[in-house]
Amino acid sequence: MINIEKLHKKFGKLNVLNGLDLEIKSGGIFAILGPNGSGKTTLIKSILGMVIPDKGDIKFNDVSILKNWAYRNDINYLPQIANFPSNLTVRELISMVKNLRPKVSDDQRLIELFGLESFMHKKLGNLSGGTKQKVNIVLTFMFESNIIILDEPTTGLDPISLLILKKIIQKEKEKGKTILITSHIMSFVEEIADEIVFLLDGIIYFKGSLEDLKNQTKQIDLEHAIAHLIAIKNV
Repeated sequence: MINIEKLHKKFGKLNVLNGLDLEIKSGGIFAILGPNGSGKTTLIKSILGMVIPDKGDIKFNDVSILKNWAYRNDINYLPQIANFPSNLTVRELISMVKNLRPKVSDDQRLIELFGLESFMHKKLGNLSGGTKQKVNIVLTFMFESNIIILDEPTTGLDPISLLILKKIIQKEKEKGKTILITSHIMSFVEEIADEIVFLLDGIIYFKGSLEDLKNQTKQIDLEHAIAHLIAIKNV
């Protein structure tokens, strides 16, 4: 579904993506991992069209997305930081997004799932970080799209909300969706991801299943396997 070919991106003198090649097949949960500064955010923003690469190409279903914006309507995106207009209420924000995106919305079910009914009239600037993240999740999953990109989706969530999020992600996977996730919570990734993509210095050092990664690094879990990859690179 997504083919990334020889992607380069430089900010000033800093090479963030260095000839990156990546193929993501349709369906399944792909975790894009790497330390801060590894190129994860730039890669995601390139896929979203928010960053224009210096060289290379990104294709969806064999069609280049560069200078082509229509494909975005088939992507749901959860940003890491929920920067909402503080003067809007939750209800006003959801209504505004529904008006901007001409798709059938499933917002009411999600609002009930996360217990947001009593917050609908409250201004976003007065909400806690965890409640803002729940609103963020509602906005992400209330439309049907084939590709879902989740940037640090567990941030600020209480244990019950985290369980709800996991169930939502699994149901989307069962529908055949392609889900890209970045997270620093290795236990969360280990529980839900089908494939691991590990970036360092804008280069992919591993792509494959968790079992393949543990076998390759001879480590017992994902956290130790990733630490092993970083240690080898820094030797």
